Amino acid sequence: MQATILLVEDDPTLGYVLSEYLKLEGFTVQLAKTGKEGLKLLRKSVFDLCILDVMLPEMDGFRLAEAIEKEGHALPFLFLTAKSLKEDKLKGFNLGADDYLVKPVDEEELVARIKAVLRRAYQEEEKRLEPFEIGSYLFDYPNLQLQHQEEKRQLTEREGKLLRLLCEHQDRLLPRTKVLRTLWRQSDYFSRRSMDVFISRLRKYLAADQRIKITNVYGSGFIFSIEKSC
Repeated sequence: MQATILLVEDDPTLGYVLSEYLKLEGFTVQLAKTGKEGLKLLRKSVFDLCILDVMLPEMDGFRLAEAIEKEGHALPFLFLTAKSLKEDKLKGFNLGADDYLVKPVDEEELVARIKAVLRRAYQEEEKRLEPFEIGSYLFDYPNLQLQHQEEKRQLTEREGKLLRLLCEHQDRLLPRTKVLRTLWRQSDYFSRRSMDVFISRLRKYLAADQRIKITNVYGSGFIFSIEKSC
């Protein structure tokens, strides 16, 4: 099971040991020693899962998890902690954690937990492959086809992924940073311009149904909505 993992652990010895063990298990790992450093890496790279130590300098694991959620990084994560208090576990799960391990960490157990979390995430991903009903359109993501009445349009892979992101965030803000990180994997001037071009294309493709709106929220992102029929 290949996946890219962000490990945020301030103990240099434990961080190194876990990082190297996970690499031996076939994972790609980036290690951060503080919460702020972890957040910077999240903004630059694409990850499949985060492992967050709770007791971190500058920004603890709970605050980091909140920041991850606020910035729209939709990815599974689990906490590592030296505390076994029920209150801490409940706080972690209330923040959306997929699992919670108490130190000292057993490496084999950690790998088993990671694989279980990723397996659930992949199963949820498969459910998202069902066609999306977008107003009077039908969007077949696996085949990258957008159908309106009898007319079918073949989308490019990036157009399809962008439309799927919009559908998954219907009536909610889809952050520009998430689109750039997920589809362009960078956030330079040319990537931002390219993203705006793709948004314009999708607006044209969906223009036959005037209820469908892709609204640009200046400096923040996009809101995909479908007005209800009277």
